[in-house]
Amino acid sequence: MTLEDFINFFTKNTGTIIEYTENHFTLVLSAVAISLEIWVPIGLLLTKNDKWAARVLALANTIFCIPSLSMFAILVAIPTFGLGRKSALFALVLYAMMPLIRNVYDGVKNVDRNVIEAARGMGMSSGRIMREILLPLGIPIIFAGFRITVVMTTGIAAIATYIGERNLGRFISEGLVRSNTPMMVTGALIISLIAIGLDTILGAIEKRIVPRGLRINR
Repeated sequence: MTLEDFINFFTKNTGTIIEYTENHFTLVLSAVAISLEIWVPIGLLLTKNDKWAARVLALANTIFCIPSLSMFAILVAIPTFGLGRKSALFALVLYAMMPLIRNVYDGVKNVDRNVIEAARGMGMSSGRIMREILLPLGIPIIFAGFRITVVMTTGIAAIATYIGERNLGRFISEGLVRSNTPMMVTGALIISLIAIGLDTILGAIEKRIVPRGLRINR
């Protein structure tokens, strides 16, 4: 493949590239938004019960180990989901379960117990301790899980093309079938740019909300 081949493919398929990019981007954002609404509160609840935390984390690890293509195939076979975005969203939310719950749980649990006991000695309620101590001190680990989830979801979303999603993964799958290198490179390159772009934005946000002394070195 030459640079000219790539440019020709890009210029001739600009409309399709924009459509697939928008579909990919909206799928990722929807999956991440839903995952945050579900798994962050559950992760916080699990910090209050280690027995249930062990069970839920074991389940999350098991789900995470299921190959993405197998997961999509299982969901497609369920009449409620079928082909398309419902199955794709549900699968991505399930995969987000492990990094989000794990990091929320670890972030809160890794806070120094002496700090918590001192807060209790000052008469602070459990809710206030969570809001004013556990979450602020645990935010570096929690935010790291958020960034992992976004990048991971961006990549796995490409596999959803095999269940009817018209996103950037289609360039890769069809490019493989047609032995069309410019098509494959276009899909892979834009997916990579989306992942890098989102992670860069989140990195900038992290620098603003996480104190320098609490940041996790990467």
